Amino acid sequence: MIDIVGDEHDTGPPGRRNPTSTLLKNLRHDLPASVVVFLVAVPLSLGVAHAAGAPLLAGLISAVVGGVVASLFGASVLQVSGPSAALTIVIAETISAFGWAATCAITAAAGVVQILFGVSRVARAALAISPAIVHGLLAGIGLILVLGQLHVVLGGVAGSSTIANILALPGRIVGHHDQAALVGVVTVGVLLAWTRMPRSVRRVPGPLAAVALATGLSVAAGLDLPRVDLPNGLPGLGFVPEAPSGSWAAIIAAVLSIALIASLESLLSAVSIDKLRDGPRTDLNRELIGQGLANVAAGSLGGFPVTGVVVRTMTNFEAGARTRASAILHSVWILGCCLFLAGALRLIPLAALAGLLVYVGAKLVNVTNLREVRRHGDLPVYLATLLGAVAVNLLTGVAAGIAVALALMLRRMLFSGIHVEQDGSRTRVVIEGALTFLSVPRLTTVLAEVPARSEVTLELFVDYLDHAAFDCLRGWQRAYERAGGVVIVDEIGHPWFERGKAGVPTVRRGVASRVVPRWLAPWSEWQAEHLELPSQRGGSVPLCRGASEFQRRTAPLLRSTWDGLANGQQPHTLFVTCGDARIVPNLITTSGPGDLFTVRNIGNLVPHAGAEADFSVGAAIEYAVGLLNVREVVVCGHSGCGAMKALLGDAPTGLAHLGGWLRHGEATMRRQASEGPVLLDGARPAQEGDRLALHNVVQQLENLRSYPVVEAALARGELWLTGMYFDVGKANVYLLDAAHRSFTSAASPVKS
Repeated sequence: MIDIVGDEHDTGPPGRRNPTSTLLKNLRHDLPASVVVFLVAVPLSLGVAHAAGAPLLAGLISAVVGGVVASLFGASVLQVSGPSAALTIVIAETISAFGWAATCAITAAAGVVQILFGVSRVARAALAISPAIVHGLLAGIGLILVLGQLHVVLGGVAGSSTIANILALPGRIVGHHDQAALVGVVTVGVLLAWTRMPRSVRRVPGPLAAVALATGLSVAAGLDLPRVDLPNGLPGLGFVPEAPSGSWAAIIAAVLSIALIASLESLLSAVSIDKLRDGPRTDLNRELIGQGLANVAAGSLGGFPVTGVVVRTMTNFEAGARTRASAILHSVWILGCCLFLAGALRLIPLAALAGLLVYVGAKLVNVTNLREVRRHGDLPVYLATLLGAVAVNLLTGVAAGIAVALALMLRRMLFSGIHVEQDGSRTRVVIEGALTFLSVPRLTTVLAEVPARSEVTLELFVDYLDHAAFDCLRGWQRAYERAGGVVIVDEIGHPWFERGKAGVPTVRRGVASRVVPRWLAPWSEWQAEHLELPSQRGGSVPLCRGASEFQRRTAPLLRSTWDGLANGQQPHTLFVTCGDARIVPNLITTSGPGDLFTVRNIGNLVPHAGAEADFSVGAAIEYAVGLLNVREVVVCGHSGCGAMKALLGDAPTGLAHLGGWLRHGEATMRRQASEGPVLLDGARPAQEGDRLALHNVVQQLENLRSYPVVEAALARGELWLTGMYFDVGKANVYLLDAAHRSFTSAASPVKS
């Protein structure tokens, strides 16, 4: 889906900056960008108006109004608004049904609807429509444009419907072609070739180059062709839209069609440019208000409907625009063109504009978007929208797309991950996804395939389990066990099924999300709470079941990771910690296979290199630092450490090896006696053993420096040492701030 961040908008530069200096600095970028956008906008505005059958001047009025009103009152900093090809079809139909003056009133009414959308803060809801529907709708519009304007390019007249245009196209292609066909083909050819031109040539916008060359050819050859018809000067401001007459249903449909399509394209354009630029995201609701005001103004002045246009907006960004001044200035240049260069615009052949629209329409059928839709499995939605738009109308296309999207959603729920697996002599029924009443028919079909009177494991990986599905599972389990079978329920995630059997069904997902996933919780805890005792499973032990779970569920997900590690290891950290079973290094450091070279012993002790040698720890240090070139060594202590309690005099008797090993902790005892306290989040721990554990981490870091391989790596700046402490009861990780003799929360880490 499209990423949306609302309720943020361009707030301008900070107050302490010099406004004049900032304006001039941005103007150096905005001024040339506005000229580039102006050169693109003029031929496109004329072409869109021509394709819809609107007065050509209406396209220019829309470009001027969109650039000024939408930029001033909208939220997108770089969005450029004006007439869009996406609206040509619906406007053509509206003009045909109600006339141009009434269409202007409908445009103004659509602007009011957009304002209401913005005030109601529904921008997010509008973009909840599947991208497949949006892209299918744009592709349908593009196809309609191409099929209609091809007839004009080839010297004919577009038919009254898309189907008629398709049927007449073969005859038009093989038929007689006049001068207009030459101009149209030249326009399309230049546009296709322009993308392959050198960069220096492509500084001139392709649409401008194509229309200019086609116009120059027609004038130089003295071709007698229909050309752009513009009045002398701007029309008087006395233009008043007429209230449409006819069916209220048709009028409302036209208003909503214009408002919805204009809103969707504007929001898509704003979100697209947000992904490319830095700074705050666009407040989409405010953007709709700005677009609505622009349409009210455009309709009142006799202009074409306004939308944020992706082509112009991207051109504005690529030309280096910094602020909304670029869009406003491009409107100033268009207004000046209407006043002072109307004679040049009247030389443009209508066939050149038709060729431009063929190219623009073809670009709306975006192959990249089609591949993306296909990869997500939404190709049927895309095709339904496209075919509905082409064969009937745009609203029918959208409705068809929504209907197919809902059908696909229901199908995925009905057939989501319900299947039977054979596990040797046992049978495994695996159920994944949301299990609702819609899945019951499929569920009963699969359960009927289970062999009678055997041992069945019912594996539930469900996001949600409703009452109907629960009753179906419970009824099948009871019937199967009465018939002599054995059903073992194995729920991964929240215990939807078992909680329901206990009389406390879960009806909210929020409650379910608080359960610790199996891959984080201790396996023994799952054995005790969710599975039968080992004696009931044929004598299997928890660790073996855990290995089986790994092989079936986790190994397929991580096989590619281990495959990359098969020929050697490159860990980034040597992790020295206690052998205490409560400490899980990869869990508390969010690391995985190949990340940590781990050394565990009683009390996370590092014997001094000059003391009585301990070859195990010393060999691990030399191997990790000298051969594997780890970049960090971490010593991690923890609360409630039995080794620290033993050093304080609570050592068990008769354990000679333990007593000999704990002699390496005597330096920690001396440090605590001679040094001040080491703090934990600014305070001393309540337990004496925990206070000693903090000193112990500091001492072991000092012992590490006694190893020549460590000292050499530190001197080269290739290694750093980190002290870490884990509070078991609070599940908090702390890092050593050596400068302040304190351990601070890992939420704000400080390297030692």
